[in-house]
Amino acid sequence: MAVDSETDLRRAIYGGDEIVPFFQPLVELRTGQLTGFEVLARWQHPAHGLVPPSEFIPLAESTGLIGPLVQSMLRITFDAATTLPEHLTLSVNISPTQFHDPSLPEQLALAARRGGFPLHRVIFEVTESALLHNIDQARAIAYELKSLGARLALDDFGTGYSSLLHLQALPFDEIKVDAGFVQSMIHSRESRKIVAAVVGLGNSLGLVTVAEGVETKAQADMLLWQGCDFGQGLLFGSPAPASNLNRLIAEMSQPETTIAADSPSERSPERINLRPNQQLAQLQAIYDGAPVGLCFLDRHLRYASINQRLAEINYLSVAEHLGRHISEILPQMFQALEPCFLRAIEGESIAGVEFVSLGHAPGKRGDTFLISCQPARDEAGEVIGISVSVVDITEHKRYEEALRTSRNEHQQLIEASAPIPWSPDGDSGTFTIPSRW
Repeated sequence: MAVDSETDLRRAIYGGDEIVPFFQPLVELRTGQLTGFEVLARWQHPAHGLVPPSEFIPLAESTGLIGPLVQSMLRITFDAATTLPEHLTLSVNISPTQFHDPSLPEQLALAARRGGFPLHRVIFEVTESALLHNIDQARAIAYELKSLGARLALDDFGTGYSSLLHLQALPFDEIKVDAGFVQSMIHSRESRKIVAAVVGLGNSLGLVTVAEGVETKAQADMLLWQGCDFGQGLLFGSPAPASNLNRLIAEMSQPETTIAADSPSERSPERINLRPNQQLAQLQAIYDGAPVGLCFLDRHLRYASINQRLAEINYLSVAEHLGRHISEILPQMFQALEPCFLRAIEGESIAGVEFVSLGHAPGKRGDTFLISCQPARDEAGEVIGISVSVVDITEHKRYEEALRTSRNEHQQLIEASAPIPWSPDGDSGTFTIPSRW
């Protein structure tokens, strides 16, 4: 049943024991290590039972009770978190209406001082709707919170009014991926690409990325594959009341996944030795410097990328390849190897296929190449293209042919110069040579 009574809500806030914080674990996806909790409000209504925030937060915003509600929540939260290990953080949601109140930083700092909880361990989460009406005021509040030591997270990015302007204008430390995309990413290619785009954007800006609503190991593995830093959701633990906090911490102190012995506990994007964008740069350097020809063909067999070596083999520039079908660039090779490409698109690895190009003159043998096609798969195992390697083995084949010719000539020479057996004829005094000679 929906709660729509302002009187009820006011009594619950000022009564101090009905609207309470629940704590949902946040974990590092790479190690499974607990890094903190998101604080979620729950109303333990005497008549309606546990009421979710989606029902009473809008009422608090519309009646002007959101400020007292947050102050009450923070007081209870900080009291419950006094025994929280120092490396764990608390993520607290800030209402969009609050983010237009210039006194907000002072209110939050006062609550932290009273609760004895340092602000450098607090991450305030805001949605982009909080930034729409007065970006200058939002920026001033954000920078004041940062000056107090707190961190900022942009919540539910990818929904609503997502704008790169907000990421550029405000000093965010984290970006959170909406649960709706996370929960549909296994069966929806579009959701996977949105999640990958948000995570990639966060990585490129040096922001910590957090995925909400992680419910299965498959989702967690896919997020880790995409480079996401942290996750929260039912896979790691349901929101729990303050009374269960210490037990929850103890249970999660030995996660199932392996924790690196030297893994720092601080929540910082530099903590991982090599981030996905750095890995990409490293792979690009290897790709460009490889002594063999390499390219990537999309599912339609168009060049998506090609290294300089293969461009030189094809006697064209890199730019002349991109976006064009392989049959446009190499019609003879495509005609000969089209079945191999199609089998690779279906998921089969094709290795070591020899191909001889046309000679530059009639009757002259061309160059010889060893071609391999490896299916490239996305985080869901779906084939998204083919990685092709081309090795020029022309000189090797010519050497083999020259060696074979030399051996044949040598054998003929030996046979031609071998001693001829003969035998004397005792009666006539002549010599006889066997008929096979």
